[in-house]
Amino acid sequence: MKVSSWLTIAGEALRGTPAGTTAPVQSPRAKMFVLGLIGLGFAALYGGTMGTFPDASGGVRPLQMLYSGLKVALLLMVTFIVALPSFFVLNTLLGVRHDFGDVLRAPGDTQAVVAMVVASLAPLTLFWYVLTMEYDCALVWNALMCLVALLAGQIVLWRNYRPLVARNPVHRNLLLAWVVLFAFVGIQLGWVLRPFVGSPGAPTQFFRSGAWGNASPEVFSTVWRAMGG
Repeated sequence: MKVSSWLTIAGEALRGTPAGTTAPVQSPRAKMFVLGLIGLGFAALYGGTMGTFPDASGGVRPLQMLYSGLKVALLLMVTFIVALPSFFVLNTLLGVRHDFGDVLRAPGDTQAVVAMVVASLAPLTLFWYVLTMEYDCALVWNALMCLVALLAGQIVLWRNYRPLVARNPVHRNLLLAWVVLFAFVGIQLGWVLRPFVGSPGAPTQFFRSGAWGNASPEVFSTVWRAMGG
């Protein structure tokens, strides 16, 4: 497939062009595959940017960049895979299983858009790293960038869900269920996959010791410290 075809598909996802208008792609399945690869690539790009936070001596850690890039791509992919079966069961229980082909395209487009948006914020993250050497501030900044991308993704998700809701109002509740389910799985998985930025005084490692546990207390603690608490 030509690069121009990939750019066309990415542009359609960002603009919200109605499904089926991509001339170079003959099937929705092929389009979803391309969007999946686009999402993973851009997620890895931003992950590598997260990993450029300097170590205690002020140097950049290439291995941390590699780990962070892989882990952000894994976070996006595995969260989707883990949340999908439960969402499928919910759709079946509420009697809209026949719509699931259309339903699946909505979060698929959203994943790709979230990755593209957060990758576009990578220069801002690099600029922030130049301004501060505070590790907690770097964590909060990256969380903020991810939040911006997720909010952009919600616009795409709702835009794709609008015809489904018009077809059957039960999809409105299922949309909320997907957002909650995805957020829960994503936060917990992100906790397990840490570190993404890499503490300056800690050795570079793929997983941090004691990875399992509840993410919520540490998230609140990090935000409190970054605010000077």
